[in-house]
Amino acid sequence: MKKIPRLITALLAITLLLSLSGCGASDGKTHLTFQIWDVGQRPGMQAICDAYTAQHPDVEIEVQVTSWSEYWTKLEAAAESNTMPDVFWMHTDQILYYADFGILADVTDLYEDPNFWTDHYSDVSISNVTASDGRMYGVPKDKDNVVLVYNKNLFDQAGLSYPDESWTWDDLERASQQIYDKTGKYGYLAYNDEQLGYWNFVYQNGGYILDPETNIHAGYTQPATAEAIKYYVGLQQNDWCPDQKYFAETTPGTAFFGAQEGAMFFEGSWNLLATLQNYPNLVGMWDIAPLPKCPDPVSGDGRGTISNGLCYATAAKGKNLEIVKDVLRFFGSEEGQRIQGESGAAIPAYLGQEETWSTVFQNFDYMLNLDVCYDQFEYCVQYVNNATRRKWKSTVSDEMVRVYNGSDIDASLAKMQEIAESYVISD
Repeated sequence: MKKIPRLITALLAITLLLSLSGCGASDGKTHLTFQIWDVGQRPGMQAICDAYTAQHPDVEIEVQVTSWSEYWTKLEAAAESNTMPDVFWMHTDQILYYADFGILADVTDLYEDPNFWTDHYSDVSISNVTASDGRMYGVPKDKDNVVLVYNKNLFDQAGLSYPDESWTWDDLERASQQIYDKTGKYGYLAYNDEQLGYWNFVYQNGGYILDPETNIHAGYTQPATAEAIKYYVGLQQNDWCPDQKYFAETTPGTAFFGAQEGAMFFEGSWNLLATLQNYPNLVGMWDIAPLPKCPDPVSGDGRGTISNGLCYATAAKGKNLEIVKDVLRFFGSEEGQRIQGESGAAIPAYLGQEETWSTVFQNFDYMLNLDVCYDQFEYCVQYVNNATRRKWKSTVSDEMVRVYNGSDIDASLAKMQEIAESYVISD
């Protein structure tokens, strides 16, 4: 069977899309599509859409969910054929690629008040939606940070006090060893990850993945960075921490909640609600604490947690662009952000609305210490990203896997530095 030429395929896709969009259009309404990748947030996103359409009955918005594994493939194909959804989520890892190529609509001037963004969003949230030209190409949706999840029962069995804001890396190690000695369970699950793993240790120690002054040059061989990565990787040498072969077969969440084989691990705030829902029999057995700080950092006060945030975006050449911009204006408003928070979808990016996220957690028999999430925003570190990281991210990650498999860590860090630097064009 002959393959259909790509151009013809694209034309057929456009024709099909247009025919589908015409269905139901006889009702006189403008039908918009809203693409996301997290089914758990669908109710919250639908609630925001419903609030908008209640005020604008001539508009209908359909929330569509595509799995993370397929999301970016489909979005890039849609960008090539100019058939992108009307509204879609954009991740920090991808926004520079889509914005710098002119695919996303510039929303810098979305609000009449020129101070709207700085009055209601943090510098981190604004930076997450800003492209290389200094313009904004998305409306901040949410923000997150990384917390220490701990098993209260295992701490009780080991005769230990629960983790708190005074904890350092030394406390993490001591507690892990005592839990292992008393219960036979793993203490801390130090798995290979960036945002949920070694990045936090790097910044707590005063190191960096990308030079904070230029955000261009990598810092894998910078002394504080190398020291922190060696420390984090070295945790797997302890009997109280599984090695990477274990994590290749078992995720930390499964080890902690499913098998209950570990006492502590780092988790993102975005997963807390889903965990309560997925493990109802374990509600009250676990809680969260701030990330332990570095006891003797090369620089800084030893605190730090990586913070990221998604945004709402739309195509620069969308056929319903003006209507969609009005939708985005609502999504970024105090009301839209409040609805997201109260739905439990995510912590709103809008300043002053963060704690609305606590609302849905009150439905459980045990209330997690969510103040940890809010308090850590005071010293959060912006998610690591620049215009070239998309090109070298996977290669550097592959080199970290080799580190866990026994390669010389200094040689691997030098290789990671070389890989990242090879994409630097100029300062």
